[in-house]
Amino acid sequence: MMLPAGFAALERFVAEWAGTTAAERDRLRTVHGAQARQEFYEVMTPLLASALALLDATPLAEHDERQRTLMLLTLSYAHVALAVEVQGPDEAKHAINRQRLPISRAPADA
Repeated sequence: MMLPAGFAALERFVAEWAGTTAAERDRLRTVHGAQARQEFYEVMTPLLASALALLDATPLAEHDERQRTLMLLTLSYAHVALAVEVQGPDEAKHAINRQRLPISRAPADA
């Protein structure tokens, strides 16, 4: 098990969505199609509040490997939610702009 108890439904997304940097999460958002983004979004959405509560209960510096993996999925969810909720069918058009102005570093990067 790669995630804390209660998040087994997300296990199948770890290999594809647990990007370790903001640039990687942005790349994953771009390379995955609308169907893959939608599937991740639909599984993660009902677990988001529980994930945030669990992660908030422990200082970031004390997260174990399972909590860290859950955090990475949660950070990827932020990218995916923007694509699904805001950009929708225009996501492909916006992906071109992300290539022109790539993310180099973000505060959430380790």
